[in-house]
Amino acid sequence: MSGANEKIGETAPFDLSNFTVIKEGEAEILMHAGNEVFYNKSQVNNRDMSIAVLRTFLAKRKQEHEESKLSRRKKHAPKVAEDEHAVDSKAVMDIEKSNGECEVSQEISQDEPCSILDNPVANQEGKVQGELKPPRVLEALSASGLRALRYAREVDGIGQVVALDNDKSSVEACRRNIKFNGSIACSKVESHLVDARVFMLTHPKEFDVVDLDPYGSPSVFLDSAVQSVVDGGILMCTATDMAVLCGGNGEVCYSKYGSYPLRGKYCQEMALRILLACIESHANRYKRYIVPVISVQMDFYIRVFVRVYTSASAMKNTPLKLSYFYQCTGCDSFHLQPVGRTVSKNKSVRYLPGFGPAVAEDCSDCGNKYNMGGPIWSAPIHDMDWVTSILEDVKSMKSCYPAFNRISAVLTTISEELADVPLFVSLHNISGTLKCTSPSAILFRSAVINAGYRISGSHVNPLALKTDAPMNVIWDIMRCWVKNHPVKSQPSDQPGSVILAKEPVLQANFARAATSLSKAQVKKVARFLPNPERHWGPKVKAGRQITSKHASLLGEEAVKSVNNKHEEGTEPPCKRNKTEDSATNLE
Repeated sequence: MSGANEKIGETAPFDLSNFTVIKEGEAEILMHAGNEVFYNKSQVNNRDMSIAVLRTFLAKRKQEHEESKLSRRKKHAPKVAEDEHAVDSKAVMDIEKSNGECEVSQEISQDEPCSILDNPVANQEGKVQGELKPPRVLEALSASGLRALRYAREVDGIGQVVALDNDKSSVEACRRNIKFNGSIACSKVESHLVDARVFMLTHPKEFDVVDLDPYGSPSVFLDSAVQSVVDGGILMCTATDMAVLCGGNGEVCYSKYGSYPLRGKYCQEMALRILLACIESHANRYKRYIVPVISVQMDFYIRVFVRVYTSASAMKNTPLKLSYFYQCTGCDSFHLQPVGRTVSKNKSVRYLPGFGPAVAEDCSDCGNKYNMGGPIWSAPIHDMDWVTSILEDVKSMKSCYPAFNRISAVLTTISEELADVPLFVSLHNISGTLKCTSPSAILFRSAVINAGYRISGSHVNPLALKTDAPMNVIWDIMRCWVKNHPVKSQPSDQPGSVILAKEPVLQANFARAATSLSKAQVKKVARFLPNPERHWGPKVKAGRQITSKHASLLGEEAVKSVNNKHEEGTEPPCKRNKTEDSATNLE
């Protein structure tokens, strides 16, 4: 630590007694002991995943640029040959004319640009062949600036990184940390005291990467964020208000995200799909649309990575990607109803509203009513080519990721998901509805596979089973299971009794299928890891006084140490001072 203290002394002429050096990846930051600027150690998973996706994005961006150059060359080559042939034939006709050196000279004068066709071609190719500019990154809510510093120091080929915050203490901390990280950080990272929404609105289509990682909901930033991304750029967005997104406050979720959530075991994946639908809605207002690259639920938050494009025609497909969903109040049955559909006739395509309702008033399995939620994103939430590339990159640079074990486990599980199957069922919940012993996951997977359907796990829940089998097939499999494993008698009006009273149409085959285990399970690769330490989760918002009620978040020892410092006269103010004019000091 002595070396670190010398470094601090050289770069920061201020009292160091209240600061702690925190190192993550190749970046180091100075953190004040008084909770003035937000920092959460558990977000290392978030930052590592973002760096992995960013590296893959730069590689894909370069590849797409090369392919674009090649396609333009091929497209232009026939035109060049055709124009040269036209010039040659015209010259022959001019020579054959009987009278006229003067006439010939006039023709040559008029066609002079065509006689040097190589130059226009070179100019046009020069535009295409021009070197790809380094990407510009915007971190809209930077706090200490740790994420921006890691981008600048760890991602090769990165250009300018702009870090924003509307809190004076955070900007001061960010600038202090930029200087502390040396010349590379100083040359690439710049910090501004400004409202991120105003900055993004006044810089449309200027950033290749926009990173939103707010404390809570990102909904107020989405409208300006989708305008600030260049065509083909990537938007990274985090939401930590999981209680709202998972159905704890449905009316609040609808007001923030425009979608009504329902409670269920699939609530984390539903939260991802609600956030994607919300981003798509904001993008559509500007004739833009999104393409999800990877969508992740980790720890206490969700994070989505989407590419943003502009196309008025492609935007019309949005209703085909959204669905309302019905959840039975008695059993675990759920059904999706697309918002829109298309009808093709000859070469024309008509966009029409979706057929409905997708279900009867009462559940066909147990007879109870349905709750309706949505709309949610029902198209794939991952691009499996990207997931494979990201996972390979992470494995090849293991030492560069402090949270390698966690993010590689998440990426491995995502790589085995059924990308085209929305939501999932829980084997324990289904068994609980029937009041029966649960079959092993291998037996249930085998029965689904033997019935001719696909099945996989999900990264959001170790008990999740994603399958394209309809609910009536799932209940038939469970009926066959209960016949061999009888249950105690239940009241006839219980959902489980109603379901078991029906004879199965499908006779399930529980013989073990060859693909009942995923490749990761066969190789015994860890997929769901425990938290590395206690109190691994959300932390107190910056500027708030830490009291005994925060012991569940920080631990009793951490709370006591902070309170002891407060007693010594170093207690921070309960509320941070907001900037009077958040749209100033752009520098």
